[in-house]
Amino acid sequence: MDYFFQQLINGITLGAIYGLIALGYTMVYGIVGMINFAHGEIYMIAAFIGFLAFLLLASLGVTSVIVTLILVLVISMVFTSVYGFAVERVAYRPLRNAPKLAPLISAIGMSIFLQNYVQLTQGARVKSLPPVFTQNFHLTDSLTISTVQLLILGSTALLLLGFSYLINKTPLGRAQRACEQDRKMAALVGVDVDKTISLTFVLGAALAAVAGVMVILYYGVLDFYMGFLAGMKAFVAAVLGGIGSLSGAMLGGLLIGLIESFWAAYMGGDYKNVAVFAVLMLVLVVRPNGLLGRKQVEKV
Repeated sequence: MDYFFQQLINGITLGAIYGLIALGYTMVYGIVGMINFAHGEIYMIAAFIGFLAFLLLASLGVTSVIVTLILVLVISMVFTSVYGFAVERVAYRPLRNAPKLAPLISAIGMSIFLQNYVQLTQGARVKSLPPVFTQNFHLTDSLTISTVQLLILGSTALLLLGFSYLINKTPLGRAQRACEQDRKMAALVGVDVDKTISLTFVLGAALAAVAGVMVILYYGVLDFYMGFLAGMKAFVAAVLGGIGSLSGAMLGGLLIGLIESFWAAYMGGDYKNVAVFAVLMLVLVVRPNGLLGRKQVEKV
């Protein structure tokens, strides 16, 4: 039974990471109506920025783990947000009124560009980070939860609550919801549509930055290709939960994390990705809009 609960903890932790990335997908889709397929590479870049920030702070002699973590998160979120802003300006804004296929191709092109850009600047070899947090809490003799897992779960819960409040209670959230419903009408009533969309990309990139830092703390390894598969699974999480729904994105991420964890534990790790996509297909057959998604109404 302890083995089952250990996999449950591991699955929820992994799902929380997927959920953070999926939140960026679903926020952008809610405003622009397009999937940002470069978002996985934004997450990958965030991991590299966090890795370099850890090395820089270590070389400067910063020894406090808490101070180091806070500084790494701030540095990663700031620089990753710049990349998110650049993706919107380069890949999306010039094509905002183009046919829907054009920005999709542009986003895929941006994804390939960022992947190769990191490979050229950081090298193709896998990089590793020594463990920052090593303490484990023993719930029973064979059931443990690590400090990093608690950090991931706590930060994910706080960010989900914070962004839910931002979307539902703040002027920026009202502007985002107005742009989601009708961008032209939102502009007529005084909403700065360009600024709102740019801020949405920036916020999505900031969420990916937190996920990137948490991943290198959790696994301790990173490479230039890590964003592709994680981005695809986060996209699946957003679709599974109901794209456009923050809570749906997080629910989808948790489900995928649990599927991967339990499948790898009981069935072996060879086909865990197949299991994830199979579950997605089964859910969409029954609920085409996802678990918490709402039916899209076409404007005429």
